[in-house]
Amino acid sequence: NTSSAVTIETTTPSQILSKNWNVQYGELVKARYWSNTWEKYRNVIVLLPPNYDSSKQYPVMYALHGLNQDETYLIGDGNSGFRIMLGNMINQGLAKEMIVVFPYIFASKTMDQASGFDDISSAAYDNFINELTNDLMPYIKKTYSVAEGRNNTAITGFSMGGRESLYIGYKLQNQIGYVGAIAPAPGLTPANDWASSHKGMISESEFKFAQDPNVLMICCGTADSVVGTFPKSYHDILTRNGESHYWWEIQGSDHGDPAVTNGLYNFCKAIFK
Repeated sequence: NTSSAVTIETTTPSQILSKNWNVQYGELVKARYWSNTWEKYRNVIVLLPPNYDSSKQYPVMYALHGLNQDETYLIGDGNSGFRIMLGNMINQGLAKEMIVVFPYIFASKTMDQASGFDDISSAAYDNFINELTNDLMPYIKKTYSVAEGRNNTAITGFSMGGRESLYIGYKLQNQIGYVGAIAPAPGLTPANDWASSHKGMISESEFKFAQDPNVLMICCGTADSVVGTFPKSYHDILTRNGESHYWWEIQGSDHGDPAVTNGLYNFCKAIFK
């Protein structure tokens, strides 16, 4: 149980989001790696910690974008937003030094992007777990100086990426110790939404971790018109199953900021401690 370890702040401190002339920020590396799984090159953005030193080993956080977005969504152009926030957090001792990996998570041999919120596209997002384990994790390990093991590996995501982070965290319990989801999309468990019926990847009763995550977090905006109450339904399932986790809502946020930034802020504050 990690409930006493972290204090959730539902508003992100504004000074954390501003560029500061005396703070060093990490380098953004845009790269491509070969995917044996899909037989094509794949884009990834890697955010290195400030003063990255290959003689040190760093924990790794994977951050997954949402439907019809790409690897740039959570990082923006890097001149504001997450890169600045994390640099400030590391500088103030609020977050550990870490490598953050922003992959492109639509994973299909035949398609390059989603055709909509349909079964075929959803399956391609669900397929990302294979690419992560077979191709991306080995690439990151080979290219950067990473600390291995579940206590040094985190995953989080927004919307469809939040659904996938919950699924991947559940499936790879022995490899990933920290799991976060911001406004996660329906379909992890069986559900019906405005667009379609989701058969679900796991049943509600299965959604319990044999190996408890060090940190498990779910959040959502109170005015989210896209995923609605589905994030809360995951929270309710975990609660019924006796799974310790953090759940909070960001007042007034629709499907985007300030919920995205706040979810990343609280997650980065909690992990690798």
